[in-house]
Amino acid sequence: MNSVRPSVLAMRPYSPGKPAEELQRELGLDRIIKLASNENPLGPSPRAVQAAKSAAERMHIYPDGSAYELKQAVARATGMPASSIIVGNGSDELIHLLGLILLGFEDDEVLIGNPTFVRYAAAAHLAPCKLVEVPLDASARHDLPAMSRALTDRTKLVFIANPNNPTGTLVRRPEVDRFVRDLPPQTLLVLDEAYYEFAAHVEDFPRSTDYILDGANVIGLRTLSKAYGMAGLRLGYGFGPDWVSDAIDRAREPFDVNSLAQAAGIAALEDTDHVARTVENNRRGLEFLAALFREVGAKPFESYANFLFADLGRPARPVFEALLERGVIVRPGDVLGNPNCLRVSVGTQEEMEIFAKEFRRIMRPAVAH
Repeated sequence: MNSVRPSVLAMRPYSPGKPAEELQRELGLDRIIKLASNENPLGPSPRAVQAAKSAAERMHIYPDGSAYELKQAVARATGMPASSIIVGNGSDELIHLLGLILLGFEDDEVLIGNPTFVRYAAAAHLAPCKLVEVPLDASARHDLPAMSRALTDRTKLVFIANPNNPTGTLVRRPEVDRFVRDLPPQTLLVLDEAYYEFAAHVEDFPRSTDYILDGANVIGLRTLSKAYGMAGLRLGYGFGPDWVSDAIDRAREPFDVNSLAQAAGIAALEDTDHVARTVENNRRGLEFLAALFREVGAKPFESYANFLFADLGRPARPVFEALLERGVIVRPGDVLGNPNCLRVSVGTQEEMEIFAKEFRRIMRPAVAH
């Protein structure tokens, strides 16, 4: 007898995309270019690698369950008080924990944009509670006025990825200010800033830290998987009111952030030069991809992340599959709710050139037509 909750069975397992090694085995290709998972093409900071190697010699000892030194490093890097800092096994775990501590009734509501990061919906399904989705606007940005109208006295959590995944688009400070003013007192706004480092230069970027220091009912989430190149170690962090930090500490697993991740994270946060090189490579990559998409008649959306989302004007699945056959892995839009779109992560210049060569070959007949 299957006694699994129906809300869990209704969920789709997360689809991470085809691993490069698997594609290489299937097609017998010598070269695979993976531009599907928004990873850092420059890799992690050498200082973080060395710190992880040193920590590996002590892997027989449990990590610091409170992550004291890591929280101090986050505090130094962000200017936030250590008491407001939460850490997790990736920011995915923090999203899951927020659902655990705040969602307890079927008539609770979680409000999100559509499309956006899939783990927000998972928090609602696992509760289970009501998921309210508001379509993005015509520019593929969160439609904050429409989301304000969707707020009710049952809305417990609002998730806004800023920049958004999969679109890379941004909502600005004046818009978020108005949205925060409209929040009911029982509603917590989660600003997921996984791609923060790529957007921090924007003059009116609405930093979660500013709202939290002003006493707003806001949580900020960030990660070391993107700009810091530590996706394989799974380390996320965030900020929020002390009562949220306390509740998460009660609900989380013991020793959830492993000792290698803690050591590498401390070193990575201190290596600002590596992040600066990453951000500069990303700037050039976004310009390259945007020009390429326009060249073939596609419509790229303005991105402030480390990927570009573009509307090809026709089903993107055949283009995705043709790229796979040529050893190039990107993200098809149909799994992200937009079947005419592709999402392409920024790679190294060499990877960008290879992608461009293969993409032009595939798209040229459509352009000629």
